[in-house]
Amino acid sequence: MSANPVFLRAVIDSINVSELSAIVLPLIASELHSDFLAVVRSDKGEWALESFSGSRKTLPNDLLAEALDRGGVTVSGSWLACAIPQHADLLLIGHFDQSPNPQTTALFKSQIEEVALARSLVEERERARSRIQRLQAILGIAAQWNQTLKMEQLLQTMAETSTQLLNVERASIFLWDRSHKMLVGRPALGVEGGELRIADTTGIVGQVIHSGRPARVDRHEQDEIDRRVDKQLGFHTRTLLCVPLVGGKGTMLGAFELINKRDGEFTDEDEEALIELAGHAAIALENTHEHEQLVKVRDQAADEGTQGSQLIGNCPAIEALRSTVARVSNTDLAVLILGENGTGKEVVSKRIHYLSARRNEPFIAVNCAALTETLLESELFGHEKGAFTDAYQTRPGKFELASGGTLFLDEIGDLSLSGQAKLLRVLEEKVVVRVGGSLPIHTDARVIAATNQKLAELVRHKKFREDLYFRLNVVTLELAPLRDRGEDIVMLAEHFLREFCVKARRSAPTFTAAASKRLLKHNWPGNVRELRNLMERIAYLSQGDKVDIDELAFILSPSGDDSAMFSLELPLPDATKRFQIEYIKKQIERARGSMTDAAERLGLHRSNLYRKMKQLGMPTTDQDD
Repeated sequence: MSANPVFLRAVIDSINVSELSAIVLPLIASELHSDFLAVVRSDKGEWALESFSGSRKTLPNDLLAEALDRGGVTVSGSWLACAIPQHADLLLIGHFDQSPNPQTTALFKSQIEEVALARSLVEERERARSRIQRLQAILGIAAQWNQTLKMEQLLQTMAETSTQLLNVERASIFLWDRSHKMLVGRPALGVEGGELRIADTTGIVGQVIHSGRPARVDRHEQDEIDRRVDKQLGFHTRTLLCVPLVGGKGTMLGAFELINKRDGEFTDEDEEALIELAGHAAIALENTHEHEQLVKVRDQAADEGTQGSQLIGNCPAIEALRSTVARVSNTDLAVLILGENGTGKEVVSKRIHYLSARRNEPFIAVNCAALTETLLESELFGHEKGAFTDAYQTRPGKFELASGGTLFLDEIGDLSLSGQAKLLRVLEEKVVVRVGGSLPIHTDARVIAATNQKLAELVRHKKFREDLYFRLNVVTLELAPLRDRGEDIVMLAEHFLREFCVKARRSAPTFTAAASKRLLKHNWPGNVRELRNLMERIAYLSQGDKVDIDELAFILSPSGDDSAMFSLELPLPDATKRFQIEYIKKQIERARGSMTDAAERLGLHRSNLYRKMKQLGMPTTDQDD
């Protein structure tokens, strides 16, 4: 390297070769006593003056061509020219007042070597700086991409940022639709819908997809460009750079294409930058696709939940319930649902959840009647590892799991007084502490409680905390028993039958008039649950396209409730007769078939019992020994 301190400082401080040449060429010209010294670039047979010192002169093209071919110093009259080592397309040329002597020629050659070394150092530093700047820009771009969770918006952002970073006219991302053997390019300006669909064997993009290798086309290789695509886009491609998009598991996702470099040809640095961009793009595309799939599944689950929690029926009680549910759903008010077993309390709670803004968050149901005193805190509030004997790992409680969503507390009336106190504290403070832990955990779960008991009476008898009752009882929904819903019974039966017939892969039968009438007369001690079970049995076991009365096999309530023996719709004589039949049957069963014992239990003589049974149309076979 030259001992000239100005030369050395220029090498150290120069940001690029243009700045280096502006300082170094005058120094070398002065040492050589040259009135014109220039760096000339060869561009496919044409000569371009990159930088010079002195009075500009017409270049001797023949000398330049000869010097480039020979590789050494070439003399022609008052000119000296030589290719710059390690820079195949560059030459240094100087003009002198007279024909240069051997000493000048030797000095010229040594200066060329200095220039070559200086340029290499500055170019390497320039490439490193440019790479760092590009990588910083790419990292910023990648961070932006990874925050974009909508595919169309992501593809648009990718195109816009890459055109700015690499200074090109257009960019497109082609995603590979393998099943249809198509490439889907987006964004595609000038194409209706902004989407270009081409066969996966088309043009440069098709080559890249199948080979997995980058491809570059410059202005002198136009034959490789598929002009049919240009025609579709209404665009003229001059230069092109395309690299593959490869997913995290090595799966070919598509290709990233840039068209028309604004300041010349695509370079190795451009290709390197686009490969880096494509790597981040593939990650962002996979993440966005996965996110969209999860959102799709979540929305589908919410839609199915909404569909599965319909309030079927047109009776006044259901109409009023439907109206109230619609009003309270989008609030965070606590709701208390009252009703007999099987009336659909959980269905109503789900309806409230899926109609609310919490519909995409968890719905967690807890049966309080199944929670023993020892399990209560662990189940509702969670526990830390080692908190008790069987606590082998940390486990979040139902309040944590339901945070942001809805927690349904069924059979709330069966919760112990101690459990009620702990529940009240969480409802008021919105904070839980796991068993064995000390860290307060915020919970934003909306609580809906339900019971088949009369909570007001439990409060009066000190079996339910009054403060918890008022905390839960902000909005009360009372569900009518099925027997009081009139024509809704048939409507519900048809609804359930259709659902189960779809699962059974058969067409749904219709009810005969007699069957419909029988459904309406039944007392439905099991409410909607009993009706649903009956329809499931019919869907799988009945045959034909009609359901008649003889296929309606009702099951009497095991509770021993006499109201299950007759329908309130029956006339008094019919209801009385049915009661007597069932009552006598039960007494005979209780007497283990002994008519004598049964008559005694009924307060009748055995002969009078036989007579009564005949009047009621009952069989009278004597089972006494």
